[in-house]
Amino acid sequence: MSYQVLARKYRPQKFSEVIGQEHVTRTLKNAIEQERIAHGYIFSGHRGIGKTTVARILAMALNCRSSEKPVSEPCGVCDSCIEIRAGNAVDVIEIDAATNRGIDEIRELREAARYRPARDRFKIYILDEAHQITDAAFNALLKTLEEPPGHVVFMLATTQPEDIPQTIRSRCQHFSFRAVKFEQIVEQLRDLCGRENIQADEDALAQLAEAGDGSMRDALSILDQAIASSEGKLSADAVRQLIGVPPSGVLEEIMQAVARSSSEEILQIVDRLLAEGQNPVHFARQLARFLRNATVAKVAGAASSLLQISSDERARVARAAELFSEEDLTRHLQIMLRTHSELGYRQEQRFHLELGLLKLAHAQRLLPIEQLLSGVEANRGATPERKLTLASEPRKPESPGASRPFVSPFAADSARKGTPRSEFSAGENDRAAPVRSPAAANTTPVVMGSAAPAVAAKPAPEKNPEPQANNLEQVRVAVMNALAKADQNILCTMFDAGDWNVDGNQLIISVAASATLIDMSMSADAKRLIIATASGALGRAIKLQILSGAKPATVPQRSAPHYANGSSRARAEEEPVVRRMKEKFGAEIRTVIDYRKN
Repeated sequence: MSYQVLARKYRPQKFSEVIGQEHVTRTLKNAIEQERIAHGYIFSGHRGIGKTTVARILAMALNCRSSEKPVSEPCGVCDSCIEIRAGNAVDVIEIDAATNRGIDEIRELREAARYRPARDRFKIYILDEAHQITDAAFNALLKTLEEPPGHVVFMLATTQPEDIPQTIRSRCQHFSFRAVKFEQIVEQLRDLCGRENIQADEDALAQLAEAGDGSMRDALSILDQAIASSEGKLSADAVRQLIGVPPSGVLEEIMQAVARSSSEEILQIVDRLLAEGQNPVHFARQLARFLRNATVAKVAGAASSLLQISSDERARVARAAELFSEEDLTRHLQIMLRTHSELGYRQEQRFHLELGLLKLAHAQRLLPIEQLLSGVEANRGATPERKLTLASEPRKPESPGASRPFVSPFAADSARKGTPRSEFSAGENDRAAPVRSPAAANTTPVVMGSAAPAVAAKPAPEKNPEPQANNLEQVRVAVMNALAKADQNILCTMFDAGDWNVDGNQLIISVAASATLIDMSMSADAKRLIIATASGALGRAIKLQILSGAKPATVPQRSAPHYANGSSRARAEEEPVVRRMKEKFGAEIRTVIDYRKN
């Protein structure tokens, strides 16, 4: 007899022999025992995980002649089981839907389904790669699949269930197969090597299971190659050379060079690997997997079950994780994933691989935006001499893996919320950093992470004092800016020429427009926006009253950032965000477009 590959030789013949799909096999066995057999099934999932195999086992269980009715486990020795296993059963028709995908083939299937089985209980149709069937062919099958004869059972196997029309899926029971777990693949490979009298190292089996990527058939196919290329014993190095995995430890060596920001060393390692015949795309994929494992080891620990790798690889991943912070590992993984995706359609793959690895080295110098913004806040209160000193001081190198505590502006903002609103001043720079009282100014900066000090009890807030003389102007500025941002141009024009007053807990705006125009222009959302903005500026809840028919008031000259006066460039220069960018990065304003004038 000719040689039979391991994937076919050890193909499961019973539900109990199927690996990693207990949720499917248990349901099918219970359905058979309860005589709740459906007329249509859809088996979907990753390649090589047992979809067609389970369909054949189900066909044997339905037509097994060891009993007068379907059995939960086929006997495997009756004529029906033997013929189905050999693929020549008359009443079990396997159709390759990739080549028989047209409406004519489906019409023939529909006509043949009307006749009773020649010998067995059921006439079973197994459609492999069912997503390849055309929409017209699916429509031709629709009525037969919905109400087939009692002796017909349809089984559709597919790797892309989303391509099957919803009308077909709703008429079948859908079973989603899972990728086989790493440990289950290793155990099965170990068992098969024992049956074949093949000696194999544990690391070699782990390499084969990892290369299978959740597919039992892929792992067995690579095992066949490894057995053919070995000389009596499977070693990890032989398997790595066979499947093209970089030599052991080279990925860790790369990441150590990245931690040292040694660009020259990185380029030398890449040159050595490519000279040995390594594929740039495959190497980038392996490095991305290594970075993923290192990130998981950093987050969940090297002993986590999320790491489906060998023990030696766990040690290497753990050592690499100690060199970087979680944020750095996340950034490195993102860069490597983008590099791997770009290599698929680039001409000069080596250049792009080297560029991606150099980005990893340079990413060590990047600072989080929160830390930059915190530096802006710190510099704002410093003297000019101190600012010059901070700008001239070089960044001190950090030891690998050391955490970088920083003052988070978000945490600082949360801390500021505990102070009374009366301690904040919303002067001409309404949206700039709040001016705190001397007691609040002495608050220690908020430090994120384990170094954060215990939070002291907050003092009881004082009652808000009466509004100052300039509070009315603050309310006006805040309300006008809020209306401008909400594109309420008519209200901006109307209120800008009006007279504003605060009487107790009531904001009174007198405008020259008629009551009808006010009602047409003032929506409920705009009214809520005005009340919320004014209440926030005054620090207490207020009511809004708008008086119509008042004499137009002369618009006073106000300083930026008020909406009605001043040039667009002047208002832009007074924006707190613009000032921060100019102060921190030396930015300049090129063009200013005021959309509120349109």
